[in-house]
Amino acid sequence: MKKIALAMLFAGVSLMAADGKALTAKCAACHGASFEKAALGKSGIVKGQTAAVIETSLKAYKAGTQNKAGMGALMKGQVASMSDADIKAVATYVAGIK
Repeated sequence: MKKIALAMLFAGVSLMAADGKALTAKCAACHGASFEKAALGKSGIVKGQTAAVIETSLKAYKAGTQNKAGMGALMKGQVASMSDADIKAVATYVAGIK
């Protein structure tokens, strides 16, 4: 019985894992579907950055400590509701786009 309960617990955890692709749906308007655009013609291009760089940037935007190209307030609003797991999933997904 314990094995079944543990299996169900782990299955539930994996189903609740953040979906990086789904979380980036709102990002495409400014960054492009493949993150190939400079957002609003101001930011750097995200495509090609490492997951670690993207994650650090998103966490800094969320904390309000980053304002690259004057986009701090806009980006803070975009990532405010993201958990650390969401940010990691987004960073991993975006870094994997070829």
